[in-house]
Amino acid sequence: MIYFLSDAHLGSRLIENSREHEQKLVRWLEQIRRDAEAIYLLGDIFDFWFEYKTVVPKGFVRFLGKLAELTDQGIEIHFFTGNHDIWTFGYLEEEIGLIVHREPLTVQLGNKRFYMAHGDGLYTNEPKFLFIRKIFHNSFAQRIFQLVPPRLGQAFGYWWSKKSREKVIDLDSKYLGEENEHLVIFAKNYISTHDVDFLVFGHRHITLDLQLQQQKRVIILGDFVGIFSYGVFDGENFRLEYFEPKE
Repeated sequence: MIYFLSDAHLGSRLIENSREHEQKLVRWLEQIRRDAEAIYLLGDIFDFWFEYKTVVPKGFVRFLGKLAELTDQGIEIHFFTGNHDIWTFGYLEEEIGLIVHREPLTVQLGNKRFYMAHGDGLYTNEPKFLFIRKIFHNSFAQRIFQLVPPRLGQAFGYWWSKKSREKVIDLDSKYLGEENEHLVIFAKNYISTHDVDFLVFGHRHITLDLQLQQQKRVIILGDFVGIFSYGVFDGENFRLEYFEPKE
């Protein structure tokens, strides 16, 4: 089985019990380890992540430890940077064993061809968003931010993440329809020139499994904050499921 999950936002200041939230994600990883061939984490797994040369964000030791345990076991774990956890510079690869993707990925899985991305920045022309995204991805701006003491940098990062989520939290729970969902519009355009079977995204915090032309499907994974949804692919079929751990 191949598993897909996005938008856990570990460390978010909008989550009441951060430890309980992390433990639930660890229980999900433990549940799927028995048959997981690969796991794709499609962005915003952390609400804020910025690596300094010798410092990484405090916390998440149970989650990171479980990821390392699974990669040591031989399970491929792919980590896509999102718009909240862009700034990884080697720690997740070297210490945890993740395969990090900073750009969309097209890959053959079983008999199907997948296009995967977090989803931010695809098919949008909003000037403010594009300007901020360009700064966040700029290597010079990242080097400047590394000069900020970690304590101040982390505090600012979590404050910024909280404010940005508060602005869109109502929108993120509503499906806007085929004509207004940027990721659906992008998917329709993309399949007109590319041969893929599934387009899988995070970012929007809604679950969607929509068939397009020629039996192509666009999937939006939901989140692991309030929906606790994830994707499963068995080599032929893709389905969305919801995590309800057995206590």
